[in-house]
Amino acid sequence: MKTLRLNALSEIGSNPADTIIDVRSPSEFAEDHIPGAINLPVLSDAERARVGTIYKQESSFTARKIGAALVSQNAAAHLNGPLADKMGDWQPLVYCWRGGQRSGSFATILDQVGWRVQLLDGGYRSYRRLVVSALYDTPLPHRITLIEGGTGTAKTRLLHHLEKAGAQVIDLEGLANHRGSLFGARSDGQPSQKMFESRLAAALDTLDPARTTWIEAESSKVGARVIPTAIWRSMCAAPRIEITAPTDSRARFLISAYRDLTEDKARLQNQIDQLRGYHSGETIAHWHALADAGSWHDLARDLVTAHYDPRYAKSMARTDMALRVLSLDDLDDSTLAAAARDLADSLS
Repeated sequence: MKTLRLNALSEIGSNPADTIIDVRSPSEFAEDHIPGAINLPVLSDAERARVGTIYKQESSFTARKIGAALVSQNAAAHLNGPLADKMGDWQPLVYCWRGGQRSGSFATILDQVGWRVQLLDGGYRSYRRLVVSALYDTPLPHRITLIEGGTGTAKTRLLHHLEKAGAQVIDLEGLANHRGSLFGARSDGQPSQKMFESRLAAALDTLDPARTTWIEAESSKVGARVIPTAIWRSMCAAPRIEITAPTDSRARFLISAYRDLTEDKARLQNQIDQLRGYHSGETIAHWHALADAGSWHDLARDLVTAHYDPRYAKSMARTDMALRVLSLDDLDDSTLAAAARDLADSLS
């Protein structure tokens, strides 16, 4: 059995392991894990809590004995289940919280079977330290250019077309599972802050720092997820491309992009109520009426002109002029694709 000591996040992708196995409990895995890892817990959440209680209230020996029995039972279930079809040349990389008893016990069992096992030295904590270093402690080496514009100018869609055109992009909203605005929450929720950071660090690790990396302009948070310091500082100093489009085109785009809200009126009405601190009761009532009537174009247009654009104008007044203003007649995919090709050719 070999021990792997991580010195850089890139070593995860270049490691020859066929499968990365996280043996921590399901709740630990759900909060965050090494990208691409699978969860084969050697202790469930309830079992982990039980062993911990025995360790504190009875004795460490009793806790270790009971824990060993539970680990053995769960390891047997994994061997007879998810790992039953693995051949002799299979190579797993195993880790737990800090590279201690849970991963050590499971790795030993796999090693005894005859597989070429690697054990991550320091466990998840060693990986997490590298993520924090990359996103908080070290200046970002990448060349960032921002795509900015008012709400409904299809910035995220343009970012995706840039990627199709061969440009390097980081989709912060995709990684955070949120569309960035007050109405941007998705029904399946956001990842934890740590998971968001893992996704971001993994995405950055695949990019060439010498090439332009395109990112959509955001506030310092995407929904409830905070943009890490190194990324945020680079975004604040980055040149920007501003997208403009006719209000009616933006309204049509918003109806398409936020279709999930138009199909869930109760959720939409709740989101409209979140604007009460910014607008009169009469305005809020009018927007509720438009939503009740399914007047999506009028509602989207009103929100753009009365709520979002005034706030965007204030934010723009505090920033430098954009490197370039890209005025689009419409926000159809063909128009966005052509704009993306032009940007990728001229600025990447």
